[in-house]
Amino acid sequence: MEITVIDHPLVASRLTLMRDERSDNAAFRAAAADLGAMLIYEACRDLPVKHFDCVTPVATAEGTRLANPPIIVPVIRAGLGMIDPALSMIPDAQVGFIGLARNEETHEPVPYLEALPQDLSGRAVFIVDPMLATGGSLLHAIRLLCERGATDITAVCMVSAKPGVEALKASGLPVRLITASIDPSLNADAYIVPGLGDAGDRLYGPRNIDL
Repeated sequence: MEITVIDHPLVASRLTLMRDERSDNAAFRAAAADLGAMLIYEACRDLPVKHFDCVTPVATAEGTRLANPPIIVPVIRAGLGMIDPALSMIPDAQVGFIGLARNEETHEPVPYLEALPQDLSGRAVFIVDPMLATGGSLLHAIRLLCERGATDITAVCMVSAKPGVEALKASGLPVRLITASIDPSLNADAYIVPGLGDAGDRLYGPRNIDL
């Protein structure tokens, strides 16, 4: 499996802001937006392009655009924070959705939403989720994509844990990984160590709140 860890000072600085427990929701979201755009930028590096004549105010230049923009698929809830950064880089991309909750006792994914095109054959798919921990949720989502014919899948994760990366590699599924960091381990609650906490809570606030 192809794994790309982005080694860049700006990536590292935004990841540091996300890791910092002092960053509030607003600071975390801002850093996530920047980091998400950087990772999507890298994920697009080898996408096929079309060339065309572009008329400038002075002459004609060779223009370039994506031949077939990918479909962006966030894993809800935390993955929602990566949609806007992805669309800022690829405004004409389509968006699908996969909703997975985590059973806090078993740490297994519990599906509750699937909104995807019926046929993904021949389509590049970027599945976006800030965290790759055990790999359970991501593997479940990738299998859903494969069932619809996807064979060109890129997982874009801000932080990945080594156990999750190993699970992804062992799956044999047609996926490559773009990430800003591979952290060494998981704790007893299956959170990435050192990680950055619960990405969904840090993006949007705690799930259980009094209104």
